[in-house]
Order: sequence, then C-alpha cells, then structure tokens
Amino acid sequence: MTSDHVVQDQRDVIAFLGAPATHGGAEVDRIDTHGAVVFLVGDRVYKIKRAVAFPYMDFSTLERRLAACEAEVRLNRRTAPEIYLGILPIVRDGEGRLALGESDSALEDVVEWAVLMRRFAQSAIFDAMAKKGALTDGHMRDLAEAVSRFHSGAEARPIDEAADRMRAIAEENIAELREDPDLFAADAVDELETRTRKSLDTHAALLDRRGRDGRVRHCHGDLHLRNICLIDGSPVLFDAIEFNDDLAITDVFYDLAFLLMDLDHRGLRPLASAVLNRYLEQTADYDGLAVLGLFQSVRAAVRAKVAASMTAVQVSEQAVADLRAEAAEYLQRAVGYLKPAPPRLVAVSGLSGTGKTTLARQIAPALDPPPGAVVLRSDVIRKQLAGVPETETLPQAAYSRERSATVYETMYNRAEAILEAGYSVIADAVFALLSERQQIERAAADVGVRFDGLWLEAEPLVMTRRVEDRGADASDATADVVARQLCYETGQIGWPRLVTEGLPENVVLAAKELLGIADS
Repeated sequence: MTSDHVVQDQRDVIAFLGAPATHGGAEVDRIDTHGAVVFLVGDRVYKIKRAVAFPYMDFSTLERRLAACEAEVRLNRRTAPEIYLGILPIVRDGEGRLALGESDSALEDVVEWAVLMRRFAQSAIFDAMAKKGALTDGHMRDLAEAVSRFHSGAEARPIDEAADRMRAIAEENIAELREDPDLFAADAVDELETRTRKSLDTHAALLDRRGRDGRVRHCHGDLHLRNICLIDGSPVLFDAIEFNDDLAITDVFYDLAFLLMDLDHRGLRPLASAVLNRYLEQTADYDGLAVLGLFQSVRAAVRAKVAASMTAVQVSEQAVADLRAEAAEYLQRAVGYLKPAPPRLVAVSGLSGTGKTTLARQIAPALDPPPGAVVLRSDVIRKQLAGVPETETLPQAAYSRERSATVYETMYNRAEAILEAGYSVIADAVFALLSERQQIERAAADVGVRFDGLWLEAEPLVMTRRVEDRGADASDATADVVARQLCYETGQIGWPRLVTEGLPENVVLAAKELLGIADS
C-alpha cells in the first residue's frame, strides 16, 4: 500500500485551499485522510477527494470526484442536513490562477470539486470526546436510538446473495493485507482467512435470508466515532460512504458492527455494550447476533488495510510508525473476533427498586463475547408486547398473571435464541415466583450453557426512594408497587443474595465475585 495509489498531483489545489489568503486571511486547519483532504476555515469546511485509486475507492478522474462529491452531499443529508451545504468548484481564472468558483462555473474552467459544509466544533466529534473520557452511557443510548432510526428509514435493497457479497469484501481484505507482508505476518493473515471462511460457510444461509428479508439497506458504511458528532445535545451521523455502493449497501448489523468494533478497539467496551443493548431494545433484531463476530472481524480487517494505506500520505516518520502499529493491532483484533467464547446466562432478580437494571448494565460488558452480554429486561419486553412506547404507563391489567406469564415466556425464548447465536444473556426481571426462576434455569440447561442467578435486596425505604427518583424509564413501578411486592410469597430462593445499598462500585465487585467474573 504505497504512493502508487496516488494517480494525480493535487499539490497546487491543496496549497490554494490551505492558504489563509484564499479565505480573506482566516486561519486554516487541515485534516488528512486516505481519501480526502479537509480544510476548516471560520464557520465553513471545504473537502476535496484525493486523486487516488484503490480497489474499493476510485477517485482517479475529475468526473469521478465530482460524482463522489454529489453523492456525499445527497447521502449525508439523510442524517446531517444541517451540515452538508452543497458542492463548490475550484477553477482557474483567465490568468491561470486558482479561485473558488460558483455553482454555475464553466466546466472547462474547473480543476477540482469540493464539498462545502457547515463547520462544527472538533471537540464535539465523538472521537475527541472519547479521548477526553467525555462519552457517557447516555450518549451511547442516544446514539443507538439515532442509528436504529436511520436504519429503519434507510432504503431497503433486498438481495439474494448477501453471503457472496460479504465473502467478496472479506477476500478483498485478505488480498490487500497480503500486499504488505512486512507489516501483516503471513501466519496471522492465514489464520484470519481460515476463520473467516469457516464463519462465512457456517452463516451463509442466515446472511442470504437477512438479505432477502430487508436487513440489507443503504446504510452509512463508515460508522465509527470520527464520523459522529454532538450537535445541540444530540448525536449526528456524518461522512457516510459515497464512493462504493458495495460497502454502503449492506446488512444493518454490519453497519452497526463498525461502531461496536471501534469502541472496543479504544478500550471502551462498556460503551459498546450500551450501544448494542439499546439498539437491540429498539429493533429486536436478535437474529443478527449470530454474525456479529464475523462482521466485527471484517470491520477490523478493513481498518487494518486502511491504516496501512494512510501511511503513504503521512509527512512524519512517527505518524507512519503509529499507523503501522495500529494496523497490526487491528489484524490481531480481526482474528480475535472469530475465536468463539462460551456464552452463559445470568438472571438478575429482586423486587422493584433493588437495582436490577443498573447492575445488569454494569456487568454486561464483562461477559464474553464482545462487546458483552445482551440484557433482556422484562419491563422493556412488556412494553414491546403491548405495542406502546417504553415510557408510557400501562394499566394494571397489563400486569395480570396471564400477561406476566407471556412476558416471561418471551424472555425465555429470546434468551435461548441469543445463547444459541453464541452471545451471553442477562435476564433482568423480578422472578418473584419459584416457577419463573426454575424456567430461566431450564432455558440455560436446554442450550447447555452455564447459569447463575442473583437475588438483589435493599431496605424498603431505599427501594421506594429509587423508584420515586427514576426519570423516564420502562418501569412502571411506584411506591405502592414496592409496598405490594414486599408482601409477595416468593418461596425458597436458592440463588445467592446481594445487598445493593453500598457504594455502586462495591456492589458491582461483589456481583462479579459471586458470578466468578474476573475484574478487569
């Protein structure tokens, strides 16, 4: 992956856009990627496509770069209309000097095209926020909701050969990794190829079925933290792939997998777990979990080859060294996602206000495979079955013995399906009845995985305060509900008991000890 991919000299255009004089003396900041050069000036951004030709991205002619600029604006206005303003030509005037043109400039005068964008604070990009430790679970839940809405509204592109499409991407990755044997060890690439082929063969029928059933859509294609920003307190997706439909028209879970892998790569697995769980609560697309490991692996391999290709446009030796180290780490990660880890089932139970959901979310990232266990929350399932928003209060009839039995049965069935897909599950529910606890234990036994149950406890005043202090939430529990539950006949509880009144971090440590989870 060398400068041979660069097919045209753009130094004069880059120097022109980077010169303060071009912009009335304003300071210019520059960002380089393997496919673009971005100039930030005042409240505007000018972005040109690099004249490069890769197997997956061809900007080798001016016409191709114009088409890519037009597509970038059109596609990104789906999620970020407030950012993408249009396209702008760079022209040569009558004296041969470069100038910013108008939309109606004569085509024969145009030497380059730029995407014109509204500038936003670089500190608001999730990449920068991650580096400062500023990303929260709340950001991730909002982001997951934004992604699920985008996927739901994205154009469906049904195909019959989704497995073949994914195989082609994976094989292209392998071929490009082999181009740099000094960076990518042959034995590691061989292992990646073997494991990838095995996974593709195993899941080919599922991939094809998802392709036919509308799970393949015109997605973002490049969904990682550098392409997400916070505007007016809400996550906004930008910089979607415009240059290769084969990379953008894909399974929605493959789109999501890039975000999950990026968070995991940065050591932010708890945030990745928050994204995955909220996305699943919004979409109920549990079917995709079986191929999530494959998708994360392919995404990591993509990042490995991209990091290697970016070395060709770096000006410092340290930048080259950093990118090569990152590329090698991505290859290791790509192999790791295809190494199966045995799933397990954990039930987190107890009366309302004992802290079940908080604890479930905190221990989920500690369970393999990455990014952690899927949390099945009875409160959310109940609202889903009722067909109402999570925060809408249900009538008492929705909590009848019959309705509750249906909720628990749905939880058991989902748990078994997720476990069979290879992912761990945390079942978050009261489990007040002995029969309910026995049934969740049988769900684990039916799949042949390890089961652990926890019964959480707290003083009644603590439980009452917690339910009264909740904001918008799927739980309908009130102080009256807590009072009624305290009169329940729960029968013999054989699961370990955990008092949740101490410091939150100590409660988590105690739970992990009871579950035999190594503290990271």
